[in-house]
Amino acid sequence: MIVKMKFLSITGPKTDIDRVVNQYLSKYEIHLENALAELKSVQNLTPYIQINPYRETLKLAEDYLQLLPADTVCEPKDMTLDEAVTFVNDLDHQMNQQTQRRADYESKRSKYHELYEKIEPFMGLDCDVSSIFKFKQIKYRFGKIPKEYYTKFENYIYDTMETVFYRCHSDDKYVWGIYFCLRDAVSKVDAVYASMHFERIFLPDEYEGTPDEAHAALADKLQEISAQLAVCDSDMQKYLMNHAGELKGAYKKLSDLSENFDVRKLAACTDSKKETFYILCGWMSEADAKAFQKEISNDPNLFCFIEDNDSNILTPPPTKLKNPRIFRPFEMFTRLYGLPGYDEMDPTMFIAITYALIFGAMFGDVGQGLCIVIGGALLYHYKHMALAAIMGSAGIFSVIFGFMYGSFFGFEDVIPAVWLKPREAMVNLPFIGNINTVFVVAISFGMFMILITMILHIISSIRAHDTEGIFFDQNAVCGFVFYGALVAVIFLYMTHHPVPATAVLIIMFGIPALIIMLKEPLTRIVKKRKPAIEGGKGMFFVQSFFELFEIMLSYFSNTLSFIRIGAFAMSHAAMMEVVLILAGAVEGGNPNWLVIVLGNVFVCGFEGLIVAIQVLRLEYYEMFSRFYKGNGREFVPFAKKTNK
Repeated sequence: MIVKMKFLSITGPKTDIDRVVNQYLSKYEIHLENALAELKSVQNLTPYIQINPYRETLKLAEDYLQLLPADTVCEPKDMTLDEAVTFVNDLDHQMNQQTQRRADYESKRSKYHELYEKIEPFMGLDCDVSSIFKFKQIKYRFGKIPKEYYTKFENYIYDTMETVFYRCHSDDKYVWGIYFCLRDAVSKVDAVYASMHFERIFLPDEYEGTPDEAHAALADKLQEISAQLAVCDSDMQKYLMNHAGELKGAYKKLSDLSENFDVRKLAACTDSKKETFYILCGWMSEADAKAFQKEISNDPNLFCFIEDNDSNILTPPPTKLKNPRIFRPFEMFTRLYGLPGYDEMDPTMFIAITYALIFGAMFGDVGQGLCIVIGGALLYHYKHMALAAIMGSAGIFSVIFGFMYGSFFGFEDVIPAVWLKPREAMVNLPFIGNINTVFVVAISFGMFMILITMILHIISSIRAHDTEGIFFDQNAVCGFVFYGALVAVIFLYMTHHPVPATAVLIIMFGIPALIIMLKEPLTRIVKKRKPAIEGGKGMFFVQSFFELFEIMLSYFSNTLSFIRIGAFAMSHAAMMEVVLILAGAVEGGNPNWLVIVLGNVFVCGFEGLIVAIQVLRLEYYEMFSRFYKGNGREFVPFAKKTNK
């Protein structure tokens, strides 16, 4: 059901807008519109321009709130605006000090880590590093050389060079070490090492002792700094936890004020030299509008006008759905297709009933249906998933049709069939011969549903004052008569009444088809528009003929589409028969219960998913498309309703 809406214009002194929002509008659900756009005919209106003073403080509170653990449970402290702002600023000051302290530790750790990594490959050097840096006549180079070049260097060049290479560490690719040479020969030696792809590593003069000692000292410093960082983080976390209630309270207060402040973006202001007034425009439910107007009746600084003439409203009303609780989960399917326009019918109850019914007919099994009901109920109870509630409802009909088919976890002989066995029931029809009964019932049901959706289309068109949609469209009165006559003819022929069937075919079949073909000129004639036929008449009739042919094909294909109901009813029995054969549960054999259980799980999950999708396809393509547009816009209140 679509909630009836009322359009309100609210006005009062500009300086009083915060009081009105906090005292009144926060209690009700109101969908605000842009007042300047709604009041185009009113002169001397200006936008309400003012910078939100809470935005930066709110952003700080939000950032710190995200640092709290997700499982933090505490009640927000009730605070005034001044208390909230003061608390957030003090908190920011304290956290900035901790952050700066942490940044200093991070800088030290980064420096020590760099020194740690640079000295690590040279840990095999049994010499004080600082003493090497003091050499005067001997040059030294720390670095690494690719292993393949080091082998060549060692075999062919090393013995002929005036240099000493001290090898420290190696892996699969490189050899790390330090080479020494006389100052006079350094250029030549450097060139030879460079030709061997020696990559120099510059060590800062900050190490004490041997590389092993320096490495161990740095490891201790890194461990100490990590401990200090952990203390820093712990202090910050404890501080936030100790003030979590105040932080949440400050955030709530600032968030409410900021959200209320955003109302100004949609307000307009009167241009007056004495006193400026604001104007707010929006939609409320009829019940809320009456309660709101009653509550403000004694407020001298607030006036509310409810518009009763729809012609004065520029924006169509938003759509707010309100269905009985049992149907509410099915609103998800309605929203997937598109919200109904305000003047449209809400198809939620229609899809709830037909979806569950068709699902049950396609997936009729008492045992598996009970599993779907229980699983859906548990998921909906703990996770509040709308889809779980939908499947639980559909599972109820699966159980009902399971009794009608006599199927229990795939066993066809445990319970008697109240109606028929899908794979065994046959019926003899004229011109066709023997055919499975579930196919006949599925097609008959499809014809019935198409006629129902045509009636819904006619009702929707009457609401929208759409002449073509009421009388001449393929889903209008002419389409209903045409398709209804076709259904009647088929029924009469199948029940051995050829004479009245032929009469209906001649009288009720051709005339509606011709009207559907000429729907555009007939609509123009009814609305007194000229000319009746736009463009060339010859081209019009050719185009209309092919459109009529396409409509006939769509009637045929839409009707046959419902045969999938019977097909899946049969396939379920066939799939479970395969499971029982694999388990050896036929012809009196000893069944393998593990195979039966796993087979039921597979069929319930796999076929249940396919059936759920196929039913939704039937809803959208064969039924919704006939009467429903789904071009509405959602009712979005600026603030959630609070306890009055």
